[in-house]
Amino acid sequence: MKVETGYIYHIKDAFFDKINDKGLMINHENGHARPTYFTIKDKDILWFIPLSSKIEKYKPIIKQKEKRYGSCKSIMLGEIAGKESVILLQNAFPTLEKYIDHPHTKNGVPVVVSDYLKEEILKNFKTLLVMKKKGTNLFFPDIDKIKKIMLEKLII
Repeated sequence: MKVETGYIYHIKDAFFDKINDKGLMINHENGHARPTYFTIKDKDILWFIPLSSKIEKYKPIIKQKEKRYGSCKSIMLGEIAGKESVILLQNAFPTLEKYIDHPHTKNGVPVVVSDYLKEEILKNFKTLLVMKKKGTNLFFPDIDKIKKIMLEKLII
C-alpha cells in the first residue's frame, strides 16, 4: 500500500494492543472502525491525526482556547469528504505503515484532504512539534515514547 500525506486511513487494533497510552483515542466506537486519521508521512514514521465528526463538542473548546491564547493550533475544523470534521492535532501520534488497516474511502475512492487544508494541518502540526521541543507539550499521547517504540520496531 502506498501511504501518502493528506490521505485518510484506519488503524489496526494491533497498534493499540502494542501501545498502552492513556492519551490515545479509542479505536472503535459502536462497532465501527473509528476514528479515521489524517496521515503525515515523515520518513519511516507516519503521524496519525484523529478526525472527529463531533463538531458541536469541540467548537466551544476551540473558542475558549482562542479567547485565552489568541489562537488554537491543537484543534482545527475543516471540510473532509464533503463533511465538516474536527482535526485533533492534540491527539496525534506516530506509527508505522504495518499498523494501517485500510484507507478510508468514499464511493470506492480513497479520501484525500484538499491541498489548502492539508497545508494548514501541516503548518499547525509543525508548530505543535516546535512548541513541544521548547517545553510546551500540547499532545495528549506520549509521542516520544511511542516514536521510540515504533523506531525500535523498524530495527527488529
